[in-house]
Amino acid sequence: MTDLRQRACYRHFTTINTRWHDNDVYGHVNNVVFYGFFDSAVNSVLIEHGGLDIHVGPVIGLVVSSGCDYHAPVAFPEPIEVALAVSRLGNSSVQYQLAVFREGQALACATGRFVHVFVDRLQRRPAPIPERLRLALSELVSDCPPSSNKDLEP
Repeated sequence: MTDLRQRACYRHFTTINTRWHDNDVYGHVNNVVFYGFFDSAVNSVLIEHGGLDIHVGPVIGLVVSSGCDYHAPVAFPEPIEVALAVSRLGNSSVQYQLAVFREGQALACATGRFVHVFVDRLQRRPAPIPERLRLALSELVSDCPPSSNKDLEP
């Protein structure tokens, strides 16, 4: 089984600068901040490459499941790279595999996952992933097995 801490499992990297207030009283980036890193990396790709219109588009993505495993600390002022891959792509949902790397390092400091379900903006019912968005997501599909198989339709 491939180790999800390895860079080779990921298809896209976003550089993020840690901020002073990301650190907690223990001197490292607080666990909850990692979810913000993940959300920013994913949504940047959806908007920039997939054409997702977060303001008035007919569909929106809702996070229905998420998780993170922490392997090593990160602290301000370290720049980090948030790695992204798609581990499952359904009709209306997608499971992302994510990792946080110190800049240039081979092993991730944290690995995470979350599931977006795309829904009709007004009805809040599952909707097919728009074609341009599906194409962008399909380019991020990884050969590495997902860390969890729940929460997706076939």
